[in-house]
Amino acid sequence: MSRYQVSIDIGGTFTDCVVSDGTRLAVVKAPSTPPAFERGFMDALALAARAFDADLAAFLGATGRIVHGTTVATNALVEGRTGAVGLICTAGHPDVLTLREAPRKRAFDWRLDYPKPFVPRTRTFEVRGRIDARGNEIAPLAEDDVHAAVDHFRRCPVDAIAVSLLWSVVEPAHERRVGEIVNALWPEVPVTLSHALNPIPREYRRTIATAIDASLHAIVPAYLGRLEGAVREAGFAGTLLVANCQGGMMTVGQIAARPIHAVMSGPTLAPVAALDLSGEPDIVVIDMGGTTFDVSAIRARALIRTTEAPIGNDLLGLPKIDVRSVGAGGGSIAWVDSGGLLRVGPVSAGADPGPAAYGRGATRPTVTDANLVLGLLDPAYFLGGRLPLDAGAAHRAVATVADALDLEVAEAAYAIHVTGNENMIAAIEDITVNEGIDPRESFLVAGGGATACHIGEMARALGIGRFMVPGVAAGLSAFGGLVTDIRGEETATLHTSSSHFALDAVNRTLAALLGRARRFLERAGVPEAERRYEYAFQARYRYQSWEIEAPFEPAVGALREADVPLLSAAFHDMHERIHTIREDDGEVEFTTWTVRAIGAGGGTAELAATPAGERLPERDTRRVWLGEARAFRPLPVHDGNAPPAGAGVTGPALIDSDTTTILLLAGQRAQADAHGNFHVSVGDGD
Repeated sequence: MSRYQVSIDIGGTFTDCVVSDGTRLAVVKAPSTPPAFERGFMDALALAARAFDADLAAFLGATGRIVHGTTVATNALVEGRTGAVGLICTAGHPDVLTLREAPRKRAFDWRLDYPKPFVPRTRTFEVRGRIDARGNEIAPLAEDDVHAAVDHFRRCPVDAIAVSLLWSVVEPAHERRVGEIVNALWPEVPVTLSHALNPIPREYRRTIATAIDASLHAIVPAYLGRLEGAVREAGFAGTLLVANCQGGMMTVGQIAARPIHAVMSGPTLAPVAALDLSGEPDIVVIDMGGTTFDVSAIRARALIRTTEAPIGNDLLGLPKIDVRSVGAGGGSIAWVDSGGLLRVGPVSAGADPGPAAYGRGATRPTVTDANLVLGLLDPAYFLGGRLPLDAGAAHRAVATVADALDLEVAEAAYAIHVTGNENMIAAIEDITVNEGIDPRESFLVAGGGATACHIGEMARALGIGRFMVPGVAAGLSAFGGLVTDIRGEETATLHTSSSHFALDAVNRTLAALLGRARRFLERAGVPEAERRYEYAFQARYRYQSWEIEAPFEPAVGALREADVPLLSAAFHDMHERIHTIREDDGEVEFTTWTVRAIGAGGGTAELAATPAGERLPERDTRRVWLGEARAFRPLPVHDGNAPPAGAGVTGPALIDSDTTTILLLAGQRAQADAHGNFHVSVGDGD
C-alpha cells in the first residue's frame, strides 16, 4: 500500500521536494544541478527519505505518486538550446513568425532591434495548396512540394518539423496529408501539426505554438526518459506525473508527446497551492526563488488564465495560468551601473556557484549575501544547518557595492535588500494595479524560502494588511503538485454568432471535444467517478478584434435554443468584468470552443492538527539591521518549526524554521494556525 505522495519542483537554485504521508508534511531542498537536473531530483528524494527515517529504496517503494514541476523546457527556450525546427507553411505566407502580432512594447523604443523569428527563413518551406475559411479546397495540396521540403530539411538539417497551414483548424486534410508524407519519408523526425496542437484561428499564435512544441521534442522527452529511468532504477514503481502550464498535471507520455505543455509549468502550481491553503476569495500569490520572483492572482476563487504569455520575443501561443516572472530572487546579483545607480538582477548566481555566502568561490554580491550581512539569516542554521553560510564571504562581496556607493557595508546590504523589494513590488503591481485590481483588497500568500525576509516591508509599502506565510512556503509550488488535478484541454474552432447560432454544429463540436477529453483521462488512468469536465468559449462583440474567454455549463446532453441567450449573457458578464463595459444588445461572435478534462489528483490527506499553545518557543536573540532605525538591533528569534496552534508573535521579531525566516516589523503580528501556517496582520504592535 502506498504511504507517501511526493512533489518535486526544480528551480534555478534549489530543487524543492514536498512529501506527505497522510499525517504530516515534510519540505526539503537540494541544490539544483544544471544541466543534469535529474541528479538534483534524486538528491531531493534522498533527503526526503531521510526526513522519514527511511532508505531511498524503501521510501520509493512506498511512494504511490511523484509529481514533477520542471524548468527544463523553459530554460531551453530562454537559453536558445532547443532543437532546430523546419517549418512547412502555405505558399505565400512564410513570414507569420517574422511579422508576429503587434508587440506590446513601447512604440518608439529606438534601442529595440527587430527580433529574429523563432524559425528562420532558411528553415521555412512553402507548399502550394489552399483551404478557405469555410473549409473548402481552393487548390489541391502539391505533394511534390512536401517531398522537396523534406529533402531541404534533411540538408539543413533539422531535429523536428512544424506544419502550420492556413485554415487547417476548419479543414485539416492538407495538414494531415503533409504529416503522413513526412512520416513516410523521414519516420524518425518528430512532426507537430498545428490543428492538432492548438486549433485556434489566429495564425501567429497557432504557428508559434507549433514551432515551440516541435523544438522541444529534442529536449523534453530525453530528459523525462532519463528521469524516469533514474527513479525506476532506484525502486519507484508508482505513477510519475509532470506539471503542465494549465495548473494541472499529465502523464510522462502525454507531456513527451506535447512538450510545450511543460513550458512555465512549475510556477503555475503556486496559485493552485494558495487555493488549497486559503479560503479567501481574492488572493495575490508570490513565490520568490533563487532566480526569479513569480506573481499570480486569484479572483473569486478562480485561477486567471492568459493567452498572452511571453517567452523571449514571442508568445507561448497556448493558454496558461497567468503567472508573471521577473529576475528577482535570492541569487539575484547586485551591481552598480555606469551612472552610479544600484541595480539588482536580472542576472542570477544560480545554483553553481550560487551566492558568495555558499562558499563556492563566488565574489559578486546577491540578495542572499545582503540578507546575511543584515542579520536576517543565521549562518549556522541555513536549511536547518545543512548548508552553513560563509558570513565573511558575504561581507566581502557586499563590500564591493559599498565601496562603489561610498556606503558602510550594512547600509549597502540594506540598499540591496530594498532594491530587491522594489523590483518585486513592481511585479505585484503589474498583475494587480495595472490590471485594475487594488492589492489592498487582496489576501497575500507568500511562498519561497527567501520571501518571508522581505514580505513584511513589501506588504507595508503596498498597504496590504493581511498576509500568510505557509508552513510549506519554501516549497509552495511543489506543494501545489500534491493538491492539483490531472488536467488537459481539447479545443476546436467553429465560428458562429448569437444572431445566427449554428446549434447543431456547435453540439457536434462539443460532443467531439468531450470524446477526446474522455480519452485523455482514460489514458491517464483516471477512474470514471473521479472525472469532471469544464466548458468554455472564446467570443467577441461584432467588429471587435480580440476575443475573451468565458465559462459556461451546457445542459445535460446538448445545448438548446434556450441556452444561446445564456451564452451571450456569460460573455456580457465577462466582458464587463474585464473591460468594465457591456453591450447587452450587441451581437456576440463565438470563435473557439474548449472542453477541459479534470481528473481528481488525490491531493493530500487531512493532516493532523498541531496542539494548541499561546507562545512560540524562543531560541535566542540576533542582531538585525532595521531600516527604520538605520542600525543593528537585537531581535528575539522564535522557533517556527511545528508551531503550536494559536501561538502568536508580535514584531519586531524573527521566526526561524528549517527552510525559511520571517521578519516581523513593528506593528505586525503573526499567529500560527493548526497546520503550521503563519497569518500576519497589521496592528498597533507592542
